[in-house]
Amino acid sequence: MSGGVDSSAAAAMLKQQGYDVFGITMDLLAPPYRPEHLSIADAADVASRLDIEHHYINMKEEFAAKVVRYFTDSYLQGMTPSPCIMCNKFIKLGTLADKARDLGADILVTGHYADIRLTARGAELHRAEDLTRDQSYFLFAVKKAALQMLRCPLAGYTKDQTREIARNAGLSIYKKSDSQDICFVADGKYAELITGLRPEVGVFPGDIVDTSGKILGQHKGLINYTVGQRRGMGIGGNTGILYVLKIDARENRLIVGSKEELLCRSLTISEINWLGEEMPAEAEFMVKLRSRQKAVPAKVRFISQEKAELTLLDEFYGVAPGQGCCFYDGTRVMGGGIIDRLP
Repeated sequence: MSGGVDSSAAAAMLKQQGYDVFGITMDLLAPPYRPEHLSIADAADVASRLDIEHHYINMKEEFAAKVVRYFTDSYLQGMTPSPCIMCNKFIKLGTLADKARDLGADILVTGHYADIRLTARGAELHRAEDLTRDQSYFLFAVKKAALQMLRCPLAGYTKDQTREIARNAGLSIYKKSDSQDICFVADGKYAELITGLRPEVGVFPGDIVDTSGKILGQHKGLINYTVGQRRGMGIGGNTGILYVLKIDARENRLIVGSKEELLCRSLTISEINWLGEEMPAEAEFMVKLRSRQKAVPAKVRFISQEKAELTLLDEFYGVAPGQGCCFYDGTRVMGGGIIDRLP
């Protein structure tokens, strides 16, 4: 129970359906990356109004080690990480699930907009019905055994319907706005977070170059940029519209180019988590390479249980190393991995 609308509505639904429900709220955040607004008090209020047992668990150390450190280290290596994927894998469906079992839980219910289907082959992860809210992309790294415990009752609901469930349950948080940023990054200020956590590393300016190596300007520190970015580089004039093509952390360079140079047709991924039955040698899937961009068709060749090569069959601009790659077969998530460095 985060104290938001979705998890609160899910708790209300389960209580109304006669389940023996208790809530768990994780305290994950501590200075210097703790936003001013917290929802722990809201979660406690919801639990009280629903008349359910409420547990408060301090998981700051686990979250800092598995999620925040991963985020900062990835950025410092020139990657663009997706910390929510790691949080679901290691924290919500990892440590939290273990603690829930210790407290007597048979299932773990969350406010994710995703669909868990229990079949003779085991748990399957599918898209939510409302694709504008679908969060299945952020769950592809969760182990299949952990999905067996997960239930996501909001899979068939829109956000407006979820708010109505919370309102009908008498929960004052039904009007609460959605969180727009990563939970531990206040106001989207990634650079301030990273320099606060890793002051010994430092943020140094360096060259902005085109693909021929020509120097076009100076960047303000690589952690301020991501692949596909076209604003805020300060290199206007006669250069035309330029995009970040690559972040070269080793040489402290920002490599930029045209939109055509941003086009990606092939890539490799690692840290594969397979959610299907037997892993094939090759397959065609729709693949989602960023959470807010549409999936595109791709041929996938599995090099090993951990690594695969992808050939994209449609145009895709802005593949970013460190982001997740999620495989879809229809509505079903077959697994995914983390995008490696590009050539």
